[in-house]
Order: sequence, then C-alpha cells, then structure tokens
Amino acid sequence: MTEARTVLGEPLAICSQSPETDFYRDGCYRARSDDLGTHAVCAQMSREFLEFSRACGNDLSTPRPEFGFPGLKPGERWCLCAQ
Repeated sequence: MTEARTVLGEPLAICSQSPETDFYRDGCYRARSDDLGTHAVCAQMSREFLEFSRACGNDLSTPRPEFGFPGLKPGERWCLCAQ
C-alpha cells in the first residue's frame, strides 16, 4: 500500500487532534467504503466560514455530543467533505 499524499505530492499530516476530526475522530482522513462523505480537505475555520456554513445548513459551530462533535471555533481545523 502506498503512503497517502497531498495534491502537491507531500506526505499527509494530521489535520487536527483538538478537536479530533474526521469520521473516525482520529485527526486524519482515511477513506472507507460506507462513508457517504469524502473528508478530503483540511480547513482552518474562520468566523466568516462558520457563519456561511451555518447559513447553508451545515452548522459546524454547534456542539452535537450525540455524534462526538464538539462544535468548532475560529482558528480550529477540521476535515471537510468535498465533492
């Protein structure tokens, strides 16, 4: 198995361990066959992006403990679904 790489050919780094991101909440994106999203972009959150995301129906700032989701704050990083 080959090592995962970025679009620039560099080895992937951990996106975030605080909060723990991705489907597995381990800080790194790993593809899996039953994951309906493609968590392929690591983004640093800004207030503007969090407001935009909420307005589009994807509230990333409100905690959802039943899903292990702490809610994000500006400056934190998170794996986002990209299509």
